[in-house]
Formats: sequence, C-alpha cells, structure tokens
Amino acid sequence: MRIILFLPAALVLSGCVVGTVAKTAVDVVTLPVKVASAGVDAVTTSQSERDEKAGRALRKQDEERGRLAREMADRCRKGRALPTDDCTAALPR
Repeated sequence: MRIILFLPAALVLSGCVVGTVAKTAVDVVTLPVKVASAGVDAVTTSQSERDEKAGRALRKQDEERGRLAREMADRCRKGRALPTDDCTAALPR
C-alpha cells in the first residue's frame, strides 16, 4: 500500500526537480551573455554622450541654485529671512 502512494509522489516531485535544474542551466548559460552585453554598453558610451550627460547635470545644478536664490530673495523681500540668508546680496541697493 505504501509503495502505491510513494510512486506517484516520486514522479510528481521529479518533474519539479527537473524543471528547477533546467532553469538553473539556462541561467548559467545566459549569464555570460548578459555580463558581456553590459560591459559592451559601458565601453561603447561615446565621449559626446558623456559630455551631454555632464552638461545636463551642470544645467540641473545651475537651475537648482537659481531657484534657491530666487526663494532667498523672496524671503528677504517679505522680511522672513532665514538665519542662513544673505539679504544684502539678495536685495537691490
């Protein structure tokens, strides 16, 4: 009686093991391809692309500094300056 119960269970479980082994084998085979393609992408970034990225970062920083300066000037004009605000530079003479 026990043999009849264990036989179907063994067959069902062996399918899970085979599926897991097959998936692992596929992952192991495709890993070098994924790593190589990531390396190629990093190497093929041109100087102009790096320059564009740096330019975007600088423009973003400049916009942020301008926004902060406008907020400081607005606070100084309204008389709500923070202790860190330099109102002599923000207000016109």
